[in-house]
Amino acid sequence: MKKILLSGGGTGGHIYPALAIVEAVRRRFPDIEVGYVGTKNGLEAKIVPKAGEIRFFDVEIQGFKRKISLDNLHTMTKFIKAVRDCKETIRSFQPDVVVGTGGYVAGPTLYAAAKLEVPTFILEPDVLPGLTTRFLTRYVDRVAVSLSGAEKYLPKAKQLIHTGNPRGTEAVYADAAKGRASLGLEGSDKPIVLIAGGSRGAQPINEAVVAMLSQVRAAQELQFVFVTGEVHYDTVAAKVNEEPVDNLIVKPFIYNMPEVLAAASLMVGRSGASFLAELTALGIPAILVPSPYVTNNHQEVNARWLEEQGAARMILERELTGESLWAAIESIMKDSECHRNMSEASKQQGRPDAAEVIVDELVQLSAQKV
Repeated sequence: MKKILLSGGGTGGHIYPALAIVEAVRRRFPDIEVGYVGTKNGLEAKIVPKAGEIRFFDVEIQGFKRKISLDNLHTMTKFIKAVRDCKETIRSFQPDVVVGTGGYVAGPTLYAAAKLEVPTFILEPDVLPGLTTRFLTRYVDRVAVSLSGAEKYLPKAKQLIHTGNPRGTEAVYADAAKGRASLGLEGSDKPIVLIAGGSRGAQPINEAVVAMLSQVRAAQELQFVFVTGEVHYDTVAAKVNEEPVDNLIVKPFIYNMPEVLAAASLMVGRSGASFLAELTALGIPAILVPSPYVTNNHQEVNARWLEEQGAARMILERELTGESLWAAIESIMKDSECHRNMSEASKQQGRPDAAEVIVDELVQLSAQKV
């Protein structure tokens, strides 16, 4: 395999798995040429160039409305033009395989590749597949799912496999000791309860934690790490400092999250795809508060699936209080059998070797190139 072309955009949940695939491919093929198709105004245009030696091809495209709309006629026109542009890119770059990780920009890229009979592979990071994945399943050679619950939504896939999410592989290699050290906890063996509402934080989660500070203070057998998000940090820190809690560390942001996550015994947070990939690869029990503000409510579908498998507890945002959150934490951390069972269930959903499994699949596909 000498060249690989990837496409995915819109959110980090689509972009970071693609970059994790790039890293895994480069470990095996150090001289491989990498291309990436994205939109020039999308998040991928900012993130991908920083990943080093990736040739970026921009294409103009927008997503379809989920309801009948005249805008969709304009979108279809853009899609047809984007397919033509992607065909030109593919003919010029001549990849051995084309990989999509979701987001509407992957649609014309993989459709064009399929029409040109270039081997194609798409990874679906969520339990509820997006419109792009559902559209592409009848055209691409191989569909990979991160969580096994997605399989029932993709009956038209030519070949469907459960690979896990390559973001999880990165977490498996993280150093838990470094995670503890970065928090100043080198000499402590207390189980860590990590609470984080995403990179920007989540106000409802922050408010629930503040409401249960008295219970946190009393649970001296546990160490709490609370990541507020930079926007919320000053407000939350002021409330916490009114009555300091010595077993609580409050941070605005954590830059070495994989290492800290590797040190955690329980995670409280949202249920985005990349985050769940890390949790399940490590086998960490979780209390999930899905964001209700995402497309097609896919975070709730993710969380509900993991809860049904016994790997997590779900609390809907409208039901989240300090009391409900503390009850969930206490029920897991005070019951070693429950914690162990949840950890095992989580591992069954994750694939710590996801990145390598995907590379194996890509090598097989690339060998089919005419």
